[in-house]
Amino acid sequence: MNRAKSREYLLQLVYQMEITGDTPEETFNGFMENNEDKKDNLDLDYIKSALEGIKLNKENIDSKISAQLVNWKLNRISKVNLAILEVAVYEMLFKEDIPEKVSINEAIELCKKYSDDKSVAFINGVLDKAYKNL
Repeated sequence: MNRAKSREYLLQLVYQMEITGDTPEETFNGFMENNEDKKDNLDLDYIKSALEGIKLNKENIDSKISAQLVNWKLNRISKVNLAILEVAVYEMLFKEDIPEKVSINEAIELCKKYSDDKSVAFINGVLDKAYKNL
């Protein structure tokens, strides 16, 4: 089981859920139907429970993110960067089996892959403050 790859798919699904407004169940079922060849070595239970957990706790997660922002508003953050932050903060708050520093490092790696260079420092700064304040 590859947690980093599972986290990457989770990020894509959180982003998709934000864009489409679909429920976690609809999003996960669509993923299962359309990606049959890509599910090997994925932690599907993690992906499904995290999707549900992020949606269920979105207000709490987003308030934790907002509390770390300086001269920024949540609605100014790109949707992909917000999805990266939500995945990481969700893990930091609710996944005791994942060390916070692993969540931060994985978020930075996802940011390098899915966002721009300036965003890496932003994501790192927000998550570092969140780690110290949670």
